Amino acid sequence: MKFFIDTANIDEIKEANSMGMVDGVTTNPSLIAKEGRPFEDIIKDICAEVDGPISAEVISTEAKAMIAEGQKLAAIHENIVVKIPMIPDGMKATRALASEGIPVNVTLVFSPLQALVAAKAGAAFVSPFVGRLDDLASEGMLLIEQMVTIFNNYGFDAEVLVASIRNPLHVLEAAMMGADVATIPFGVIKKMMSHPLTDKGLAAFLADHAKSQK
Repeated sequence: MKFFIDTANIDEIKEANSMGMVDGVTTNPSLIAKEGRPFEDIIKDICAEVDGPISAEVISTEAKAMIAEGQKLAAIHENIVVKIPMIPDGMKATRALASEGIPVNVTLVFSPLQALVAAKAGAAFVSPFVGRLDDLASEGMLLIEQMVTIFNNYGFDAEVLVASIRNPLHVLEAAMMGADVATIPFGVIKKMMSHPLTDKGLAAFLADHAKSQK
């Protein structure tokens, strides 16, 4: 499974990348706004740090404008993946951009049929939002299972990119289901490395070492 980091914070990206946890990055307008810096500067800094897919999202909702915006984003760096919302005009834009060789990440996917449509339109990545489904008392991980099955059934090139991850269990279940990518907040990446028995064992080893030095 590939790990993308879901952030626009360059310090988080550098820290996770130094541990080998970053195969790519996903951003969105909300994450960009938190940084208080110009959008293009942030994207260029991320591309300089990570050699992998960097998702940058359009803000237009009409196909022609999304295509133009996507072309502009793609011109920033060869690793840019254009994020397009799962709406009818978004599928027009996805088809057009994909035909130009510009990879698209279709975002805000909440059903297996939306995922099927996105894959048929030519998306390189399809992003189901599992945490937001869980928030509505739906089973977010069921969507991942359905998507993996559908994409495998028909040999789609689109990758299942699990998004809106809230906890390490989401990552574990997605990996066991065979999802291609998980895009993970930095806080969850750190939790994935932690276990109380690891902490206890390390403390005991260090204590025993200290005793041996006396």
